[in-house]
Amino acid sequence: MARLQWGESKMNTLDVILPFLKPIEHLILDDSITEVMINGPQVFVEKDGFLQEIRDISFGERSLLAAVENIAHSLGEDISESKPILDSRLPDGTRVSAVIPPCSDTGVALTIRKFRKRQFETADLIQAGTFNPTLARRLETYVVSKKNILISGASGAGKTTLLSALTRFIPEDDRIVLIEDRPEIQVSQRNVLRFEPKHVQNGRPSVATRDLLEAAMGHRPDRIVVGAIRGAEAFDLLELMNSGYSGILVGIHADSPLQAVARFTSCVLRSGVDLPYRAVKSNIADSLNVVVQLERRPGCRYISEVFEINSYDPDTDLFDYCAVYLKQQQRGASSSEDTLGVNGTETAYSDGKRH
Repeated sequence: MARLQWGESKMNTLDVILPFLKPIEHLILDDSITEVMINGPQVFVEKDGFLQEIRDISFGERSLLAAVENIAHSLGEDISESKPILDSRLPDGTRVSAVIPPCSDTGVALTIRKFRKRQFETADLIQAGTFNPTLARRLETYVVSKKNILISGASGAGKTTLLSALTRFIPEDDRIVLIEDRPEIQVSQRNVLRFEPKHVQNGRPSVATRDLLEAAMGHRPDRIVVGAIRGAEAFDLLELMNSGYSGILVGIHADSPLQAVARFTSCVLRSGVDLPYRAVKSNIADSLNVVVQLERRPGCRYISEVFEINSYDPDTDLFDYCAVYLKQQQRGASSSEDTLGVNGTETAYSDGKRH
């Protein structure tokens, strides 16, 4: 089978993979479905923000395994008993993730997360309930004034969508360096460099996010956007923030703003930096300005909290921050109400404890 070359059209991509996925072809082509998940004999989809099981579709274990093997081969990768995990993407940006036996007890697990070409405007996200107009203006002010912003949320909470939306507020004449594992963040500016880490493959050495952050310095960036930090690259980002680079946007997986800061701290320490723990936290407080928390509920994704970091007290080992926005989800309903409006008093807390 010929392997795909980057730059081929989406339809050509689907022409290659769909013959092996005939039972779910109509699901992959359905624009209202964003994710298709196969748990051995079961098939689930995410449609309009809700998960639902598709009960009238079944895959034979052997045919599904053959499909996954062929998809991996077409992408220049391999999946087998000795390498039972596939985490890749199609040329159009669609994610393809698979785990096969013996590591998957339920049989072949395959998840296809479709790439959305449409870039959501601020008005779209307001209409979808991601944020309200007042909060949108505050977020725009953060970006225009070059605050360093950490976007936090669980997988699928909408971090990529929000990062894409925030880049719309970056001035057109700013030069942007965008670093992400897969090209998903959509930007409208013309002066953009896209860098992508690479794993060891076919004897080629790996290129880590840390390497790309160092390389970015040679390309005169006005803004740096990192899709997600997971490890020691957090130290390099912190160094950039401390050395005069501002307006950095970065995503992180966490369930709350404080957990996001704690995870950022852990990632910095994972670099092996020879700095005291409290010195690291003090540097974070001096450099990181805003944490935006996203949550996902059936049928909706929304900003639940926005914190501004003021300072860090090494004596008490507490961050001082202002919770400038908090959305309270109403029980049993998709609607919500703002319990801390961005026009109200900014209440000061330290690591969740009121002064």
